Amino acid sequence: MLKGKHFYLRPFTEDDVTECLNLEKRNRSFFAAYSIEREEDFYTEEAQLKRIRQAISRQAKEEEYHFGMFLNEEDKLIGTINLFQVKRGPVQCALIGYVLDKSHNGKGYMTEAAKLVVDFGFNELKLHRIEAGVMPHNTGSIRVLEKAGFHKEGIAKKNVKINGKWEDHQVLAIINPEDM
Repeated sequence: MLKGKHFYLRPFTEDDVTECLNLEKRNRSFFAAYSIEREEDFYTEEAQLKRIRQAISRQAKEEEYHFGMFLNEEDKLIGTINLFQVKRGPVQCALIGYVLDKSHNGKGYMTEAAKLVVDFGFNELKLHRIEAGVMPHNTGSIRVLEKAGFHKEGIAKKNVKINGKWEDHQVLAIINPEDM
């Protein structure tokens, strides 16, 4: 578990399936602007349970690390943050991705969560580099990453298919200070 000021991060368990589904349903239109297309069955407990089981399996293989963000006082799921596509060998890097319930935007939670996960990635996983890709007009997410220490590296043209359209993404990265 990773502790923040107002929340904590922990890996998902199968018991989180209802909370995961509720988060996705509550924020369906909000998340859709920046996420890959989702089939209708994504919004079912069966699909969410499958996602949780895959996350648990991939973490056991040290391929991905998925954390739920839970408010301290309510023990309520308000977001997720992940390190995925973990690469070892001479690269030692991963991608970071996250979502936050619309009602909790602007409180600094995701910046704090990103810092916690970066610290975990560098100190526990011994990664050299963590990267992110953000649509250039998603200025809120770019600010989150910059406040967490990421720097802009350039634009990846037509990088990810969002809502049926290939979108450019601003590439940001942070390097483990121990490797500088």
